[in-house]
Amino acid sequence: MLSAIARKDYDDRRRRQAQGIAKAKTEGKMTGRPEDAWRNDALVAMLRKGQSWSSIVAATKCSRSTLARLAQRIKTNEMTAQ
Repeated sequence: MLSAIARKDYDDRRRRQAQGIAKAKTEGKMTGRPEDAWRNDALVAMLRKGQSWSSIVAATKCSRSTLARLAQRIKTNEMTAQ
């Protein structure tokens, strides 16, 4: 009996927390971690110079997913500029 009550309480808290997070996101209060613009500018410069992803990762210790996101951003910006 106590485990059923504890489980219901747990589920209720999780549901209410999810509702609060969704509300905060719609109100713009939860925007996530801001990007490091200075670091990203340096990474974009390296990508534009034609350096390989492996050499950039080795030099800056950034992730390949970050490089992929920035490379996609460069590609999108070039397509919209045309």
